[in-house]
Amino acid sequence: MSADGEQLMLEGLPQPRRRTRPAVGGVPPAEHLPVARVCVDLVPAHLDRVFEYLVPATLADTAVPGTRVKVRFGAQDVNGYVLDRVAESEHDGALQPVRKVVSTEPVLTPRVARLARAVADRWAGTLNDVLRLAIPARHARVEAEAPAPADAGPTPSPSATAWAPYRGGSAFLQHVTAGGAPRAVWTALPGAAGERWPDAIAQAVAACVLGGRGALVVVPDARDIDRVLAALEDGGIPRWTPGTAGGAVRLAADDGPAARYRSFLAALRGRARVVVGTRASAFAPVADLGLAVVWDDGDPLHAEPRAPYPHVREVLALRSELEQCALLVAAHGRSVEAQALVESGWAREVVADRPTTRARAARVLALTSVELAREGPAAAARLPAPAWRTLRDRLADGPVLVQVPRAGYVPAVACGRCRAAARCGVCHGPLGLTTADGVPTCGWCGRLATDWRCTECGAGVLRSVRVGSERTAEELGRAFPGVPIRVSGARAAGGVLATVADVPAVVVATPGAEPVAPGGYAAALLLDAAVSTAGTSLRTGEDALRRWLAAAALVRPASAGGTVVLVGDAEERVTQALVRWDPSGYASRELAERVELALPPAVRMASVTGPRDAVDILLSRLDLADAEILGPVPVDAAEQDALEPAVRALVRVPRAGGAALARALSASLAVRSARREGGTVRVQMDPAELG
Repeated sequence: MSADGEQLMLEGLPQPRRRTRPAVGGVPPAEHLPVARVCVDLVPAHLDRVFEYLVPATLADTAVPGTRVKVRFGAQDVNGYVLDRVAESEHDGALQPVRKVVSTEPVLTPRVARLARAVADRWAGTLNDVLRLAIPARHARVEAEAPAPADAGPTPSPSATAWAPYRGGSAFLQHVTAGGAPRAVWTALPGAAGERWPDAIAQAVAACVLGGRGALVVVPDARDIDRVLAALEDGGIPRWTPGTAGGAVRLAADDGPAARYRSFLAALRGRARVVVGTRASAFAPVADLGLAVVWDDGDPLHAEPRAPYPHVREVLALRSELEQCALLVAAHGRSVEAQALVESGWAREVVADRPTTRARAARVLALTSVELAREGPAAAARLPAPAWRTLRDRLADGPVLVQVPRAGYVPAVACGRCRAAARCGVCHGPLGLTTADGVPTCGWCGRLATDWRCTECGAGVLRSVRVGSERTAEELGRAFPGVPIRVSGARAAGGVLATVADVPAVVVATPGAEPVAPGGYAAALLLDAAVSTAGTSLRTGEDALRRWLAAAALVRPASAGGTVVLVGDAEERVTQALVRWDPSGYASRELAERVELALPPAVRMASVTGPRDAVDILLSRLDLADAEILGPVPVDAAEQDALEPAVRALVRVPRAGGAALARALSASLAVRSARREGGTVRVQMDPAELG
């Protein structure tokens, strides 16, 4: 067996003449295309290549491209995928035979294989790492289920009403229906006054299906999957169920191994024409993909936390180019990366004009310290009088949303005398309270601080520093007796709520957990604005605006009395962008600053983290004339006295040099793996956080 440089062979291309070699042990080879090119499931980076094995005659009909196989590597049997079958071998010696076909299902399609290779190359990863993200684990019982009968499936209802308010919206749908591959960045309008964003996405998907092609929609979480599937059903594309064909299938890892694999096979076999899922569904094997959609591309859930750390937006952009399919990057806000796509000309902007935006949006009031100066000492209250009056007055017309940036009761406390942060006596983690009369608990190790004393002044009295959603709900319940208080969040007793009734109620939610009110919220209070924009991350302001816009989009328009109140001294530019409802303007200014300061996405950047010696050695092998290395610096100041404190270095290159940087890092990682250099080093291209 031998490597061939990691490139996938394309059918129909002329191949150099080679010789077929006998197998070890004299196993008779297949008569037709006896050499299998296999991606072997191996972790070391220096083994990220394609190996050749002989296909025995007994497996000639089952070891087809895309199937899972068992092969011999060294002294062990390992898993792999057959990428291709060829007539001649490039290896001069005898080939090991394929030992077993694990499944005759060709789960790795040629298009997904090309996409996985492109993703691995872009993010300095290995093909195996990407395939682990792309292909779910096999479930034999599900695989044996009888497939649905092949038919054309339901025909969706043609409609473009949700796209009429947008410049270029109807043209985008027409282009998709005609079989084109337009690329657009869409800024969605608030949805409480009319059709919401799932309706617009459903109409875009229906246009693609009417044109005879498949569609893929990637959303942040399971709630969004359900909303899109419900909108598709309303548009004539039902949910796929076993035994049917042509519908929309739900593909999410949280559904469990069997359900996920069943949905994966439905897409693979062409039984489901539309796939709606979360992060990993970006690799779904949709037949004849015509449209790929990513909703809320700035949501952190779209960033893969496992190597090689790809982002859904970039994966779908690669897929759009490789498969010549349409791409729609959509959100209420606008990420800086999406703005870069627009300004580079790679994608077109689909937005509504200012009069339409003003007609659909709620009235936004920013209660900063300047506006509250007349309130005197009461201006320092967490819920100042104007916000309290808005909540009281608007409750008569329906539910009111209160967005709190932090979950829990009191997630952080401090000394009541000197106000020093309260820390755990064992691990020095932050202390917090889960109930009003509870014992302080460490947020790191979970220990109870029953006899806590301040290390600075010796006092044993605590005061709240940060107030969470549960404490906020408790305070509002006392302020508005008799009014139902609903709490929505991952840590709330009732979990994340999907919807709330159109009756007077106070709904307290953390960002991303806001339930939908069918008739829209009468008002929304965005509390602790200063907390939302207090941070050193490049994305702090962008994330705050994205969360505020998502909440404000659920409120009725100003013509119906809808009001959004932002409470706190947030960063001024973010506040003004919310008041004007101008996410694209904010993103444009942020991008201009990134270009001037040579920060992503204006440049390509890699983060290298690990022990100092290991980082230095890895970086020393990079031979890039235009690369600038920043650091290394300690990752955590508290670990500077450790035996091998972790450090991080940033490697920055011009945008055009990103591919060369990824290749250089991959080569250095391969050398490190082959030499078995010590320490654990993490390499991440285009990291979300630089601080």
